[in-house]
Amino acid sequence: MSEQKNLPRLTGTSLADGLKQTLEKEIASGALEPGKRLDEKEIGARFGVSRTPVREAFRLLAADGLVDLNGRQGVMVRALSMNTLLEMFQVMAELEGLCARLAARRISPDQLAALRQIQQQMADRGPSISPEAFYEMNLSFHEGIYAFARNAFLAEETRALRNRVGVYRRRVTFHPGRVNKTLEEHGAILEAIARNDADAAHDAMRKHLTLLGDDLVDFIAGFTK
Repeated sequence: MSEQKNLPRLTGTSLADGLKQTLEKEIASGALEPGKRLDEKEIGARFGVSRTPVREAFRLLAADGLVDLNGRQGVMVRALSMNTLLEMFQVMAELEGLCARLAARRISPDQLAALRQIQQQMADRGPSISPEAFYEMNLSFHEGIYAFARNAFLAEETRALRNRVGVYRRRVTFHPGRVNKTLEEHGAILEAIARNDADAAHDAMRKHLTLLGDDLVDFIAGFTK
């Protein structure tokens, strides 16, 4: 088998770990959509690896709830029911709320300036920003809050759940008016963090994620009429 292609190898990680991380990103981005069957042979050929690390990567993805191992039917990207998705958004709101709470208590002036810069960049682009660019900038804002909370375990758990709902969360970026709503909601989170108001930061972030869930329901409902 030839050397692997396009596969990130982090120091201290196995080939299966690197493959798992790559497929995880593709699932979160929607490149591998919910319900899609993952072909062991095709993925091995795409990355130039044997079937053994592919199978191990599938096992790791299943442990994180990103795929289902269905025996002879193969490996499928997990599709979430609306009820499960809304339950996960509820938990996501609490986890990100805690990140915001801790960030409000622990953020440095330089870190606060970095968050303000992201917010300003989104505002400068305005409603004309592409959904893809909007999603990436929005992701940077939230990642900043995870980091500035200064709790690595919390950041890891929050990121893991975000990856499970990532493709659905991404769809909200196409919802009409979502950019303006996000700027307003991010502004409330940012100002609470700037005031070192932990309670307000938690509440603003929780409200932001709850509204994302509501918008997702509206978005999906638009395709079921």
